[in-house]
Amino acid sequence: MKKQLSVFILAASLLLAACNGGNSATDSSGKKESSKNDAQEQVIKVASGGELSTLDSAHYTDVYSSDMIGQVVEGLYRMNKKQDPELAIAQSEPTVSEDGLVYTFKLKETKWTNGDPVVAGDFVSAFKNVVDPAFGSSSSNQMDIFKNGRKIREGQASLDELGVKAIDDKTLELTLEYPIPYLAQVLVGTPFMPKNEKFVKEKGDAYGTSADNFVGNGPFVISGWDGNTETWTLTKNKGYWDQKNVKLDKINVQVVKEIGTGTNLFDAGDLDYTVLADTYALQYKDSPQAHFVPKAMVGYLSPNHKREVTGNINVRKAILQGIDKETFAKDILGDGSTAINGFVPKDFAKNPESGEDFRKESGNLLPYDLKAAQKSWETAKKELGKEEIELELLSADSALAKKTIEYVQGQLQQNLPGLKITLKSVPLQNRLDLQTAGNFDLVFGTWTPDYADPINFLEFYDSKSGLNTAGYNNPDYDKGLNEARITLANDPEKRWKELLSLENTLVEKDAAVLPLYQGAIGYLKADQLKDLQVFPFGRTVSYRLAHVE
Repeated sequence: MKKQLSVFILAASLLLAACNGGNSATDSSGKKESSKNDAQEQVIKVASGGELSTLDSAHYTDVYSSDMIGQVVEGLYRMNKKQDPELAIAQSEPTVSEDGLVYTFKLKETKWTNGDPVVAGDFVSAFKNVVDPAFGSSSSNQMDIFKNGRKIREGQASLDELGVKAIDDKTLELTLEYPIPYLAQVLVGTPFMPKNEKFVKEKGDAYGTSADNFVGNGPFVISGWDGNTETWTLTKNKGYWDQKNVKLDKINVQVVKEIGTGTNLFDAGDLDYTVLADTYALQYKDSPQAHFVPKAMVGYLSPNHKREVTGNINVRKAILQGIDKETFAKDILGDGSTAINGFVPKDFAKNPESGEDFRKESGNLLPYDLKAAQKSWETAKKELGKEEIELELLSADSALAKKTIEYVQGQLQQNLPGLKITLKSVPLQNRLDLQTAGNFDLVFGTWTPDYADPINFLEFYDSKSGLNTAGYNNPDYDKGLNEARITLANDPEKRWKELLSLENTLVEKDAAVLPLYQGAIGYLKADQLKDLQVFPFGRTVSYRLAHVE
């Protein structure tokens, strides 16, 4: 459930940037002005939405740590300005076997911050750390892409059988369990970062627990973090292979958890970048310094298919079509989020032949339609032999979650006669525990993918997935997923058609999941901060290309 946990805290995870020294001023309208000296100094202040828990890419469970790891470590690929993967430690695109299973990478001549060369063995040992059951990484399932990865984490094969091999110091061979046309997207992820094998062995369990117990190879070097401090510093890594394109000299980081605190500091001229959400998004939505970027995150209701009422397809369709999602996204959230009629978000994946967006091509699946909802509802009541139905809607106790389920409650009780919705808000971990145990009727959650391929959403409801707590089980759907993963992996156009068909089955045919909205990243940004990369999925921010003018 690590991804879901990350998703719920993601709204507070964007990092807040500011010019060092607090020399900027505000004009009469509250907008920031900066002096020429400010623009020349490549130093910014940044606030993390939460504490840094680890620098170990195999042990992180939160987006704050993942974001920091992304500043100080680099893998085979990184994200470019267009949010596409580009070569990083990999010297060139890999050679690929005819069956699409074996990828061979040549590595650049790069160094760790302690002077050691980055070698292929550093990737091999790092990946084995993640998949090793004894190591206890919450990201272990991500190594399933490699040959024997799943068998190893389930104790059915040894670590030496993982499909990752160092041919020599500068040649890395990856053998996949099945062809993955989107492999570059996957390898950008934090669990696929290398770790200095020699240094890790030297530090043992202390590795990644403080700045002194860590070495990186990325654009910045971390200092001042002892494992507990709420402030630390990132400085330009002069030994980084691409250091000539890194413009920032220093980033001062401190933990700032409250959105209101960030907006107040921004208005006072003490921050250049701060996250917007909830009422603050509505408050600033017309400000020229407010920006809203679509995020590949979907908020949804998950119905328990193993319970009598929510196991009824007409109940599920009535619920999905009985909620005015447009009004919710625009007037209640107000943070740039949009209504979504499907489980795969817009601006996320494109048809490999035509370039058309998946969401547009798939169309609107069971959109808000009060007449259709009430027809399905009456049919469901007859099938269940009930005139009065009560359901419990479970969520975490975050402000966003509470706001969402309160709106859903109001809509459904108003639009579906005889339905009563009771709300249950609990701490996130409690919600996850209840969900895993199947103790819910309906649960509100959000999902953010690790890479830009529709299957990362669709496989959520694989009957064998540990994330499928809803109990959805459609053998034809599972078969289609396997075809998209394996049989059609080297036929992009047929695979794309299969993915479109799968979403149609999941949402329109079976109403297995009830999508509500696509999220957005809202933030205030001063004009002098340029080229900050804010990502729609995975890690949330990168300072590699950022600079001050």
